[in-house]
Amino acid sequence: MFKTIFRSSICLAAVAASSAASADEAAAHAVAADGDSIIVTATRAPLTLDEIPSSVAVLDKAAIDRAQDIGVTELLLRTPGISISRNGGYGTSTSLRIRGAESEHTVVVIDGVKLNDPSSTGGGFNFTNLLAGDISRIEVLRGPQSILWGSQAIGGVVNVVTASPEKSIEGSFDVEAGSRETVSARAAIGGRTGPLAWRIGGQRFTTDGISSHAKAFGGVERDGYRNHSVAGRAELALADNISAEVRGYYSSGRVEFDGFNTDSKDYGLNKEFVGYAGLNFDLVGGRFRNRVAYAYTDTNRDNFNPDRARPRSFEADGKNKRWEYQGSFDLTDRITAIFGVENERSTFRSRSPSASLATPVPAFARGKAELTSVYGQLSVEPLDGLTLNGGVRYDDHDRYGGQTLFAAGGAWRLSTGTVLRASYGEGFKAPSLYQLFSEYGNVGLDPEEAHGWEAGIEQHLFDRRLVVGASWFDRTTKNQIVYNGCSSPSTDPMCFVPGSSPPTPRFGYYLNVARSEAHGIEAAAALSLGGLTIGGNYSWIVAEDRSPGNNFGKWLPRRPRNTANASASYAFGFGLELGAALRWSGKSYDNASNATQLDDYTLVDLRAEFALSDAVKLFARAENVFDEQYMTAFRYGSIGRSLYAGIRGRF
Repeated sequence: MFKTIFRSSICLAAVAASSAASADEAAAHAVAADGDSIIVTATRAPLTLDEIPSSVAVLDKAAIDRAQDIGVTELLLRTPGISISRNGGYGTSTSLRIRGAESEHTVVVIDGVKLNDPSSTGGGFNFTNLLAGDISRIEVLRGPQSILWGSQAIGGVVNVVTASPEKSIEGSFDVEAGSRETVSARAAIGGRTGPLAWRIGGQRFTTDGISSHAKAFGGVERDGYRNHSVAGRAELALADNISAEVRGYYSSGRVEFDGFNTDSKDYGLNKEFVGYAGLNFDLVGGRFRNRVAYAYTDTNRDNFNPDRARPRSFEADGKNKRWEYQGSFDLTDRITAIFGVENERSTFRSRSPSASLATPVPAFARGKAELTSVYGQLSVEPLDGLTLNGGVRYDDHDRYGGQTLFAAGGAWRLSTGTVLRASYGEGFKAPSLYQLFSEYGNVGLDPEEAHGWEAGIEQHLFDRRLVVGASWFDRTTKNQIVYNGCSSPSTDPMCFVPGSSPPTPRFGYYLNVARSEAHGIEAAAALSLGGLTIGGNYSWIVAEDRSPGNNFGKWLPRRPRNTANASASYAFGFGLELGAALRWSGKSYDNASNATQLDDYTLVDLRAEFALSDAVKLFARAENVFDEQYMTAFRYGSIGRSLYAGIRGRF
C-alpha cells in the first residue's frame, strides 16, 4: 500500500489510499497515510502519527518515485511551511527555510548523522547536492525540536533515510533524460544473507543548466552542473540483542555560476563525505534499548575563475566529529523514557585569495568549537488516546557556557476521528565558526535563542477518505545573526579587519539583531474517491524583524507570506496514472529593508506513469508548463519549462 504521510501538527494527514495515489499529490499534501503509521523522527522512538504532538510530513519511497523530482528540495517544497531561495538552477546555493526560520536553523540528518558544514556562513546544510537518489524515506518535523535533535533545531528537522534491504537480493534503477541535455542515472543493489544486511547505490546527474544570472538582467550563457554520489550501508547481527552497523555517503559536484551580477566563467567544486558506525544492544528483554555511535562529516568547497591570474577565488573545509549514546527504556506499557549524551567537535578553515599574483595568498581563517549535551524526555499515555511528553536538554558550549532548554507537548485522539495537538519548544544556536572567525567574522556575537509553540486540530471523515486540518504556530527569536554590508568609506570600526594595521577595510560583518518573530497558519485537506485523489495545502507565515530601528516590522528577506499547493490525479485500471500539480508563492523581499521586491509566481506541473509490469514503469513529466519567469533571489535565474522522460525498475 502506498503511504505518504502529511501531518501539519494538525495539519492534514493521511487518508488510506490505494497504490493508485499519484506522485505529485503525494508530495504536495501527503495523502495516503494511516494514523497508525510509525514515525521515529519526532521522538527518536517508534510512535504512531496520532501520538505525535508536533507537525510532521513524511514521504515514503512510493511517494518519492511517483513525484519524479530529481532533488530533495523540490520534494520538500510541496509540503506545508517550506520556502526556498536558490541562486540559479541545479547545483547553485540553495537555502531551505521551515516556517520562516533561517536555513541554518534546520537540522538535516542522513541515516542518523547530523549534517552541517562548519565552514558555511551559518554552519547549516546546503541542499545543493542532495538528490533523491537511493532515498527511501524523508521525514520533516516542523517547529523547535532541540531536546532530541540539538539546540540549533529552531525551525525543524529534515530526516533522510536511505534504502535498507528487505529481500535476500534486490535492486533498483532509474534512468531519465530531458531538457537542457539533462541526464540522470541511478542504480542500487543489496540483500540479506544470514546475519548480514547490506546495500550500495550510486547516481550520476548532469545538465547544461540555465544562466544563474537572470535572463531579465542579461544572463544568456548556461551554467552547467554535474553530480556523482554513492551511498552504502551494512548491518551485522552479532546476537539476538546486539547488532553493529556502518553507513557512508559521498557526493562530488561541479557547478558553474555567475559572479558579481554578470555572466562569468566562475565554477565551484563541492565534496561531501558522511560516515557512521554504531553498536545497538537491547537489555531487560528488549525494554531497554541502547545505541552507541560515532559520526563524521567532511565538506570541502573550492571556487575558481579561469579568467583570473590566480584562478582559485575561495576555498573552505569544515569537519564534524560526533560521539553519542542514546537509551530508551519502557518503564511500563504506557511510560517510556528517552535519554542520551552527545559530544560534537567542529573545525573549519577558509580563505579568499586575491586575483593578483602580486598579492600573497592569505593564511586560512581557522576556528573550532566543542559542544557537549545531555538530554532526557518522558512519554506517557495516561488515558487511551492521550499521549503527553516533556523533556529537558543541557548544552555546554566551550565558548558560551551552559544552556538549559525545555519542551512539552500532547496529542489526544478522540473516538470521533478528531485529533488535537499542542506543543512548546525552545532553541539555542551558537554563532557558526564562519560567523565568528572568517574574514567577515565577529567574535563578539551572542548565541541566538528561540521559543515557540503550536496547536491545532485534524478531522478524519468517511473512513479517512476525507481529511482536513489546520494548525497555528508562533515563534520568537532573540539575538538573531544577520550579515551587515559596509559602505565605502566607513567610520564603523567593525567595517575593518580586526587587528589589521593599518586598518584594512572589509565588505561587511555579522551582527546580532535584537528580535525576530514568526507566526502563521498551516491548513490542508485531501479527498480520495477510488482512483481520483484531490488535495492541497496553504501556509500563511508572517516572519518579521522586530528589532528597534528602520527595519522594525519589515518582512525577513526571501520569505513569502503566502504559499499554496494543489493537485489532482487519476489512476486508470490498466496501469496508467495521470496527475497535475500547482504551486503558488506570494511576493517576498530580497533584502532586510524590503526595498527590493520578488514578485509572486505560479508553477504548473504535469506527470504521467505507465506500468509495463509490476517491476518496470515508464514515466514522463512537464515542469513549469507555462514557462513562468520568476526569482527566489534577486538577479538569479530560475528553471523554465522542462520536459523529462525515463524508465524505473524495482526487483
